[in-house]
Amino acid sequence: MEHAPAWLTNSLIYLSAAVLVVPLSKYLGLGSIIGYLAAGIAIGPWGLGLVTKVEDILHFAEFGVVLMLFLVGLELEPRRLWKLRGPIFGWGAAQVLGCTALLFGAGLALGVDWKVSLVAALGLALSSTAIALQVMGERNQLGTTSGQSSFSILLFQDVAAIPILALIPLLGGFSEANQALAPVNRALEAIKIVAVIAAIVLGGRLALRPLLRWIAKSRTPEIFTAASLLLVVAIAALMQAVGLSMALGAFLAGVLLAESEYRRELETDIEPFKGLLLGLFFIAVGMSVDFGVLLASPLQMALVVVVFLALKAAVIWFLAVRIGLPLQERPVFTLLLAQGGEFAFVVFQAAAGAHVFPRETASLLIGAVAISMLLAPLLLVAIDRLLLPRWANCNLPQLAEISEPQTAPVIIAGFGRYGQIISRMLSAQGLTATVLDHDADMIEAARSFGFKVFYGDATRLDLLRTAGAATARVLVVAVDDQAQSLAIVELANAHFPHLELVARARDVTHWNELRDRGVQRVEREVFESSLRSARTVLEVLGYPAHEARGQAMRFRRHNIALFEQMYPHHRDQAKVIAVIKQGRAQLEEQMASERAQVRERRERDQRDEHRPPGWDPEAR
Repeated sequence: MEHAPAWLTNSLIYLSAAVLVVPLSKYLGLGSIIGYLAAGIAIGPWGLGLVTKVEDILHFAEFGVVLMLFLVGLELEPRRLWKLRGPIFGWGAAQVLGCTALLFGAGLALGVDWKVSLVAALGLALSSTAIALQVMGERNQLGTTSGQSSFSILLFQDVAAIPILALIPLLGGFSEANQALAPVNRALEAIKIVAVIAAIVLGGRLALRPLLRWIAKSRTPEIFTAASLLLVVAIAALMQAVGLSMALGAFLAGVLLAESEYRRELETDIEPFKGLLLGLFFIAVGMSVDFGVLLASPLQMALVVVVFLALKAAVIWFLAVRIGLPLQERPVFTLLLAQGGEFAFVVFQAAAGAHVFPRETASLLIGAVAISMLLAPLLLVAIDRLLLPRWANCNLPQLAEISEPQTAPVIIAGFGRYGQIISRMLSAQGLTATVLDHDADMIEAARSFGFKVFYGDATRLDLLRTAGAATARVLVVAVDDQAQSLAIVELANAHFPHLELVARARDVTHWNELRDRGVQRVEREVFESSLRSARTVLEVLGYPAHEARGQAMRFRRHNIALFEQMYPHHRDQAKVIAVIKQGRAQLEEQMASERAQVRERRERDQRDEHRPPGWDPEAR
């Protein structure tokens, strides 16, 4: 029996490890990155030993970082990139130079040779673009101040990698045969770099869009997907040929196509490949952790990791303060940039090849970087669970809780987008309401617009009593969090059964949970607005306004009736699906019948318009 090819066996190993470990990691609340890293350790040379050629897979998996930077570039138009030039070259340069200076000084203080200290400092000053952008993307932080600052610094690091790699051969020295040719070689390298960047910029402006338009006309989706991948691979190959960062070239190409009409199509085609390859990259990082070096000199490895993380964290925290980041955002910002980066692997391998330091030193530094990348997601979990909850209200307006008894007939719990509309509607009718919210920022913003909002958590019985729940008639549950919403309902049912409850449901599950607790007046938060949008679509398509409104109202009545029909069976998924299918078929049949009746009436009216006056069909 023939053995399976190596690529098939390895693919089976990688996919099995990811599918088994990553969901478990997510279930434990550790995040997907820790899962990928753990999977890599498990199948790597120091785990089960299922994969041994780590460097080969690491080089291939780096393409996931390239695709990620291309997609980031697609979201960043040239105008927005130009606006970031200050943070990129300001904060980015400050981070790289500050960390390099501090690490270089620490190396000299420990008696390390200056060349080794300098290259180690330059490599350790770089951060992991893959982990940082992945984490910020999962947390929806890329659009925040800390996200934009982190991205600017990471982008500068990709640019800084070019002169760092160019510096290493100089530190390693030239042979006599090459010494005379060194200036010429450097000039040729500079010309090639400028030519490649110019080719990408001009090609992106002049050739890529017509080419993509021509490919799109073939109406063959798989060819457009192939063209999307070819575009990124070709640019990465060009950048690699002249010794530049592949990720930087892909990012530049993405920026040039950010205003293209094919941007969304490119994103859709590349996103699945990016996710898989990025996961493979994290698996490869896990496999690259050299526990042999760690076991051979554990104290030295621990010293390197602790010192470089601590010194980088000090510089980055200082930058976070100068940038003006809120206190709550600084720990994550600092941690994501303090860890080592994947480009350090390239720097240290190049330094060993140029004889700046021995292979053993390169292995030690590469191990330290890999361990820092392994520790970063774990430390992030610790920050989320231990530090950030304590800092949640630091540097925020401190407001006194509601203390004076209120007598308004309506209590509104939650003053977000939903509660605000209800409050304004009541106010327009001359009715008063006691509004509670536990978000200090929201209360300050509401008060600046003249709204009277009390600070208080409506899940507390004492605050509900103070808000007047014993005498009020209506309690509106408008909080965002579903668990809090259900807790408020249970509290009101237990202690204020006379209150009429009007609640907001985020989705079907929340609607059913509220109904289980006896709440009869439940409104889904986007249902009515969605109906109005559907009416607008019908009108745009040519339906008369009254007919579009009638169709929407019929759909509304049917949907509400369907929900009531489903509710008794909402814990039986098979029954719910059957009810939904039956209800949808009935609605479509009813609507089709009504459309047929409308067409018949219109045809009859048109015939009547063309008949002579006084014509009587019975006279025939």
